[in-house]
Amino acid sequence: MKYKIAVSGGASIENVPTDAIVLARQIGKEIVRQGCVLITGATTGLPLLAAQGAKEEKGISIGFSPAYSELSHIRSFKLPTDFFDVIVYTGFGYSGRNLLMTRAADGVIVISGRMGTLNEFTIAFEDKKPIGVLEGSGGTADRIRSLTKGPLRQKPKIVYSHDPRELVEMLIKLIKKEKKRGNKV
Repeated sequence: MKYKIAVSGGASIENVPTDAIVLARQIGKEIVRQGCVLITGATTGLPLLAAQGAKEEKGISIGFSPAYSELSHIRSFKLPTDFFDVIVYTGFGYSGRNLLMTRAADGVIVISGRMGTLNEFTIAFEDKKPIGVLEGSGGTADRIRSLTKGPLRQKPKIVYSHDPRELVEMLIKLIKKEKKRGNKV
């Protein structure tokens, strides 16, 4: 069975380092190259770039929408449908979508991002999911190390890298390790 890796990142690419824009597409490509399925929030910005990268590699891309229907997804939320093989219309708005998307994944990669990305990170963290952080991509991603220092209830399952190929590889190893231990991922 293929692992499902969610990409969490800013839906807006304003104020995002140019490198992060290029790296988001590379992350999508690497997820496919390494035999996995991409999951995103069926949104714009960095997650859409990851979906484009996945499709360029002929991979599978699944989007979780905050909308309750395709029409609502397009008209009310103004979100794209291109580059997705499947879109799950959750009908739960952004916070509900974030929960379902994150829980559907075996691991989560954080690229840059804002408050929604932080929400997806904290869901994954609390659910003890393996997490990969693309360092140097700005926003939320570059704050995670400091957020996870200090007293915690659990040991973080987080890997960090500046390189998309290495990050996906490290995350897959962490997912396999957790599955071997019998931990839910």
